[in-house]
Amino acid sequence: MQPIDDSPLTRDGKILILAYDHGLEHGPVDFEAVPESADPEHVFEVATHPAVTSLAVQKGIGEGYYPDYADDVTLLAKINGTSDLWMGEPDSAVNWSVEYADEVGADSIGFTLYGGSNHEIEMVEEFRDAHEAARAHDMPVVAWAYPRGQGVKNDKKSGVISYAARQAMELGADVAKVKYPGSPEAMEEVVEMAGRTKVVMSGGSKTSDREFLETVKGAMDAGAAGLAVGRNVFQRENPEAILDGLEEIIFEESSVETALAATES
Repeated sequence: MQPIDDSPLTRDGKILILAYDHGLEHGPVDFEAVPESADPEHVFEVATHPAVTSLAVQKGIGEGYYPDYADDVTLLAKINGTSDLWMGEPDSAVNWSVEYADEVGADSIGFTLYGGSNHEIEMVEEFRDAHEAARAHDMPVVAWAYPRGQGVKNDKKSGVISYAARQAMELGADVAKVKYPGSPEAMEEVVEMAGRTKVVMSGGSKTSDREFLETVKGAMDAGAAGLAVGRNVFQRENPEAILDGLEEIIFEESSVETALAATES
């Protein structure tokens, strides 16, 4: 890994990635609650919020929409991904090259790693190639570190999540995106195992404002560098409001009550 505090991916060393790779990974179901969220323009507009340090998208959306927002949004190229229609052992197709992502205007890349999958060896080799290409373009690397597959009995166990963070660090990721392991104490172990690799919490399925902000606060207090969130933002009727609350917790180190008040202002 390398220092990224001065990179476009961060703000004051903290990170809030708005993830919008769900259309490929999950399909239209993720847009049913708020139909306008299926329109990439809507989410690009949301990503202009000052709390968002980067917007993560797949190639087609980056290529088709980013040029209109290049002055207001920092682009993270999610360079691999697979549809939910795939029924085999967890794997993720490499959909665009780092070189082309750089041409489109990306400032960083994201790459899914399924530790424990029968395809782990190939995925790690693909990650190696992407990582070294990103270094040549001075682009930070974010690992979607998700243990999954035949070798994983329970991907929600804190020890498994700690292993995922460690794997991301050992392979050279600058940031490890992991599931929340259930408590601040468990998150402290995840952060410790990641060493100098920054840890961000995955946003997961939509929850209430209070529950979501309490979880983010717990992760930040445990040493996480921030959040990579999709559904808990774009599945809300007023996504800017929850981003106001997240800005308080992640960048201002405010309490949950202060953050909740910010969502209502």
